[in-house]
Amino acid sequence: MKAAVKIVGGLVLVILSLYYIFKGFPFLGLSKAWPEVLALLKGAIPLVVLVLGVFIIWLEWDEIKIERELEEEKKTTKRKKKA
Repeated sequence: MKAAVKIVGGLVLVILSLYYIFKGFPFLGLSKAWPEVLALLKGAIPLVVLVLGVFIIWLEWDEIKIERELEEEKKTTKRKKKA
């Protein structure tokens, strides 16, 4: 497929999705999905923040361990140079 066709297809999907969220498709028996989108966000945002917090803790813990290892390595090399 050409890139332009993919772009048009993507735009159609975006427009249809936004229309469904805000207006719905009553002729298909689908009411607007805005309340469900809000409920999904209310549930997903705390989980994303939780995962982000755990990730930050893990990164910082790993950085502390690496700094300790580097300090021990420096001490070991200084002792070897003195000997």
